[in-house]
Amino acid sequence: MFSLFGENIRIALSSIRNQALRTILTILIIAIGITALVGILSAVSALENTISKDFASMGANTFNLQRYEFRTQSSGVEEQKVNPIISYREVRKFEEEYHYPTTQTAISFVGTGGAEIKYKNEKTDPEISVSGINENFLTNSGLSVEDGREFNVFDIENNNNVAVIGSDFKNGIFKGTDPVNKTISIRGAKFKVIGVLESKGSTFGNNQDLRVFIPLQHARSLFSQPNINYSLSVKVSDKELLESAQDDAIITFRNIRGLNPIEENNFGLERSDDLINRILSITGALNIAAWIISIITIFGSSIALMNIMLVSVTERTREIGVRKALGAKKNTIATQFFLETLVIGQLGGILGIILGILIGFGISSALDFEFTTPWKAMIWATLITIVVAILAGSYPAAKAAKQDPIESLRYE
Repeated sequence: MFSLFGENIRIALSSIRNQALRTILTILIIAIGITALVGILSAVSALENTISKDFASMGANTFNLQRYEFRTQSSGVEEQKVNPIISYREVRKFEEEYHYPTTQTAISFVGTGGAEIKYKNEKTDPEISVSGINENFLTNSGLSVEDGREFNVFDIENNNNVAVIGSDFKNGIFKGTDPVNKTISIRGAKFKVIGVLESKGSTFGNNQDLRVFIPLQHARSLFSQPNINYSLSVKVSDKELLESAQDDAIITFRNIRGLNPIEENNFGLERSDDLINRILSITGALNIAAWIISIITIFGSSIALMNIMLVSVTERTREIGVRKALGAKKNTIATQFFLETLVIGQLGGILGIILGILIGFGISSALDFEFTTPWKAMIWATLITIVVAILAGSYPAAKAAKQDPIESLRYE
């Protein structure tokens, strides 16, 4: 039995080699569909990994009060609505009046995204983000200090000349030395480095490790441009109280802005996990699009595969007649043609998986996404090629097995 099966495999491979051009074209057609599936799913998976890594660190028990809601900024109709900026007076008043149990409030604003940081005779390119924060910002944002320490309440209240910097500064202006307790200069003001953050990497081309955080009041004195928009972040220790904490925050901020009961909110509130879910819903749509494109392409490749096998059956009619005359059974003939289909399908699938991974990796590298091996997409691609081979090979194999040996031997 095994010798017969081995003989069938040998004949199938020999037939594939004899029809090299036709086989290669069919493999390429199958590979295109699999490449589209694996490539798009790999890129989407890398996007999801990057988004989840960046936002999940904020925790599901954190929410932000900001100028706009995420959906308002994204929607074409509501985009015309203009909310007032969140001013310094409003954030300080919120900090004073909002005292919900188990919460802590972070205040921050971005002073500039193009600062030049100096250390002795070294200086950075003018591309450093400098933010003013209070003592709760790093904790609420899921940022951890790798070396040194975070800000404490005394640093903020006493307006100390201290700073916490991103990890890329170690190998930048500090030339691999420990930055802690060194003095840097920002717009002529001197700050002592008290902490270095853990690396966060780059997202959408925005380097998260080239940031400097300084006490809020110092930042206000350095960056005094008009209409600065501040951000409020509230972390709730007890997740069970998150909903009521949000409601209380909304009421507090509405009172600060003097809104009457029938007026809509002129500010936004976003939970970190809500934002993740909204963005991931977009990637879900991309997944569906990948499947639709791939299924259409794979459907075409299955037709092409079936066609090549039907042509092969017709061309090898005399061979089938001779084998049947020598005692080959229907199952033996069907198995031979079915194996040919299976081999061609798997070769196309392997080529498509390799090309898809390379495309996904290339897109991820270009856009600074966190690429991971798309095992799920690879498994699906393998199963799909097997199914395509079964569907495309069944009819030609059955047709070959049913041929009459006498008629086959007469065929020219």
